[in-house]
Amino acid sequence: MAIVKWSFWGVFWLMVGAVMHYSLPQYDVVRIVDTYEKRQDINDWTRIFWSDPDDLTNTLENRDVQFIQAVFPSGKAIVYRNEDTGWSWPPYFKFDTANLYTEASDRISTRADPQWVSIMHYGWRNQFFSIFPNAVSIESVEGPNDKPFNWFTYGFLVLMGSAVAFLWRAWVRFRRRHLDPVMEEVEGGLDSAGEAVNHRWHRLRRWLDTWKGRNRR
Repeated sequence: MAIVKWSFWGVFWLMVGAVMHYSLPQYDVVRIVDTYEKRQDINDWTRIFWSDPDDLTNTLENRDVQFIQAVFPSGKAIVYRNEDTGWSWPPYFKFDTANLYTEASDRISTRADPQWVSIMHYGWRNQFFSIFPNAVSIESVEGPNDKPFNWFTYGFLVLMGSAVAFLWRAWVRFRRRHLDPVMEEVEGGLDSAGEAVNHRWHRLRRWLDTWKGRNRR
């Protein structure tokens, strides 16, 4: 039973962590090398990784998507999609896709004359499933090591951890004050009932033994 319990909570918190890791903002310091627009197929089972800013996009099998190609200081390539989030999840309320695409195009640079920028985004990059993080904003930085501190994400995690700890502590107190005494009374009643049944059973056995002894005579 304990294995099932801890397995359930392990899977639950793993899913919560995955949702937060996908939805919370992250910062990358990169050099933009190109921007382009491509007709992208939207598969049913990967649709959750694409934005749905309006009802129309929920029924489309493919649509034009803007992409931003960039390179990390280490030389590793990364590709971001540039889509409005609208009022859908996660709640970034992004409506400036066209402006962001223009900003990205204006910041294209070369290896010889790099222009480093900080791209705030959410989501994951997976080449096998064609999943791209969605760029939310672009800010110029002084160099490849000038990465902004992620105040929102760390603050959210601290507040969430504090809330979980508070709720857990409140639950433990409630259980000790209200549930545990009730369970002890129930268990005590069951023990008493069991002892009474055993006592009656022993009396019945003694009576049967006595009855058998009389019949043998």
